[in-house]
Amino acid sequence: MDDIATLRRILGESRIIAMVGLSASWFRPSYFAAKYMLEHGYRVIPVNPGEREILGQKCYASLRDIPEKVDIVDCFRRTEDIMPVCEDAIAIGAKVLWQQIGVKNAAAAARAEAAGLEAVMDRCVKIEHARLFGGLNWVGVNTRLVSAKRPRWLAY
Repeated sequence: MDDIATLRRILGESRIIAMVGLSASWFRPSYFAAKYMLEHGYRVIPVNPGEREILGQKCYASLRDIPEKVDIVDCFRRTEDIMPVCEDAIAIGAKVLWQQIGVKNAAAAARAEAAGLEAVMDRCVKIEHARLFGGLNWVGVNTRLVSAKRPRWLAY
């Protein structure tokens, strides 16, 4: 599912995101996405067996170790590694299996949907939130001016 209304509803209703494969390295896309979602009021739960804490949030070795309900399982893993994550997402009662940009495991998406979860593939939660809820200004993109004219002060 990737229509605008569905994505807007998912991101509007969901508040707790378990990020599987979240990196502690500040320059990784997963770190930037997690930081953005935290800054926008979401609870982000890192899932990475190699870390104890990321962005001030306690890290868990697996989805099944998380002691609270999870709305979205956001997958920063390779396509071939998604099916076990899908099974864990089903087991913990998550609502959405979200595969990040470049991750397209159709079998896992079908398995998630058959178990009652919604499935999103090949999309980034940060980009979709920014696009649908106006968060592009968080990275300095929103100038509050839409124009095709070049500013006069540019030397061109």
